[in-house]
Amino acid sequence: MGVTKRFLGEMTRNGSVYLMFVPVGLLLLVFNYMPMGGLVIAFKNFDFTQGIFGSSWANPIFNNFKFLFNSEYALRALRNTIFLNLLFVFSGLIFEVSLALLLNEIRNKAFKKVAQSLTFLPYFISWIVVGVFTYNLLTDVGAVNSIISFFGFEPIDFFSKPGLWPAILVLIMRWKVTGYGSVIYLAALTGIDASYFEAAAIDGANKWQQIRYISLPMLKPTIIILTLLAIGRIMNADFGMFYAVIGDASTLYPTTDVIDTFVYRGLRVNGDIGMSAAAGFLQSIGAFILVLGSNLIARKIDKDSALF
Repeated sequence: MGVTKRFLGEMTRNGSVYLMFVPVGLLLLVFNYMPMGGLVIAFKNFDFTQGIFGSSWANPIFNNFKFLFNSEYALRALRNTIFLNLLFVFSGLIFEVSLALLLNEIRNKAFKKVAQSLTFLPYFISWIVVGVFTYNLLTDVGAVNSIISFFGFEPIDFFSKPGLWPAILVLIMRWKVTGYGSVIYLAALTGIDASYFEAAAIDGANKWQQIRYISLPMLKPTIIILTLLAIGRIMNADFGMFYAVIGDASTLYPTTDVIDTFVYRGLRVNGDIGMSAAAGFLQSIGAFILVLGSNLIARKIDKDSALF
């Protein structure tokens, strides 16, 4: 009876809040929790005619996973996924925080709005369009090789040099999403009490000292939380980016083939849904372990900034 009374009292006080959560809760249930039942495909020999639960179990049960571990291309895709995502996470942290700090120092509001809009705009450009731009820039007769030839150097065949592409992909990613990623940092900077900066200026602190001793320490909780969230996605590459920019350029696979594109090719060529589900299952487990581990590290650095 007491539990019912407390429940009714809570609904009376915060009923509107719970009502607003209903659409979000339904979306989470339908698109995040219900599909988890499909993970059973990773342990089955999936047959379209029999469905998910009617298909026979793999024999041995981890047969779909064994294929992934025995394939040198799967291990290469795993290595590339982790390495490239680490590059994206740490380059994003540097570029996004730096851009937010620069925008925060602009005092002309009109110019600040224009600058922020211009840096935010690339986020809305489709990866397909970005892929076309990249191809036309880096081909033998593209703009980049035209500039290189103009200064008397030999043109570079970018599409036969996989070692260059981690850096190229980082540049493309930073151009596209840095403006979008800096928005939260800029919002956090805007929320800092201006009296801190005024007091520091009175004490003789220059702009760099104000950034170092006020802005960055105030941003630390936001940096930690966003980095933890990014690490949680480290096992999942941006399929749209890799497929649009790299496509089927097999000469670039040694440094650009990631789990998502590897699984897509396997599914497209072999139609092996069990193997694809096993790869997705391993991605989820890996991301879960990374989030737990990085959160433990964050708790040691700043207990209040950890996710849980």
